[in-house]
Amino acid sequence: MTHPPLEEITVLQAGICQALSDPKRISILYALHEQSRHVNDLVAELGLPQPTVSRHLRVLRQQSLVLTERDGTWTTYRLADRRIIQVLDTMRQVMSDGLKRKTAVFSNHKSA
Repeated sequence: MTHPPLEEITVLQAGICQALSDPKRISILYALHEQSRHVNDLVAELGLPQPTVSRHLRVLRQQSLVLTERDGTWTTYRLADRRIIQVLDTMRQVMSDGLKRKTAVFSNHKSA
């Protein structure tokens, strides 16, 4: 089995990072981590207008982060790969650790 070239992977990675650049899309991913949902469920949970949720879901679908399933006239959304939540959680931990370091540096400079 051959692997895609590194350049192609990097372009795909950049696209996913761009899709993750909006806090609302991250909230949608976390909501979908709990369970598959219809747009109206996401609207109610996140308190966002339906067109906004649909627009963000389209971006997430384009980057293959979210999959759809037809259920009669309803469309159900789910995570394409649950590991994206691990990635998001790791990023949160990295940022939290960075904030702790900044706070420690600030505290050291202030007390000096």
